Amino acid sequence: MQYKGTAHKVGQHIDTDAIIPARFLVTTDAKKLGENCMEGLEPGWVKRVKPGDIMVAERNFGCGSSREHAPIAILGAGMPVVVGHSFARIFYRNAFNMGLLLIEIGDDVDKISDGDTLEVDAAAGVVRDLTNDVEIKYPPLPASMAELLAKGGLIPYVQERLAQQK
Repeated sequence: MQYKGTAHKVGQHIDTDAIIPARFLVTTDAKKLGENCMEGLEPGWVKRVKPGDIMVAERNFGCGSSREHAPIAILGAGMPVVVGHSFARIFYRNAFNMGLLLIEIGDDVDKISDGDTLEVDAAAGVVRDLTNDVEIKYPPLPASMAELLAKGGLIPYVQERLAQQK
């Protein structure tokens, strides 16, 4: 899995209500949720995002409630990956279940600035900041998690496995 896009940096302790406020939870449609991604942080934030761009988060991203809508909103906004210092545990699991790749890089997140061009090679465990010529290495995803993401999340993964058993 390889990705390339512009970094959109957000702060620390961003909770799921900032990612997608409760007033938008009347749907699970990814496109509709994506139109309001990060609306609780900054109205209109998503208008800067182009498909394929990469969110970059500080510490404890996705804290708060365990709503699955948050990773769906990020995907719906066109961002297939979030690179971050660290993630709230429930958000971490929900993200993978919904098909959103999360990459934890700890303090190396400080090497990335808003607007930098990033390249992510998930199989190799490398984030490259092409703007600053910086390479950040992290442990590659376990094969089981990579397979889950390749299928688009937990539901498509399970549906395929069940279909194979027939």
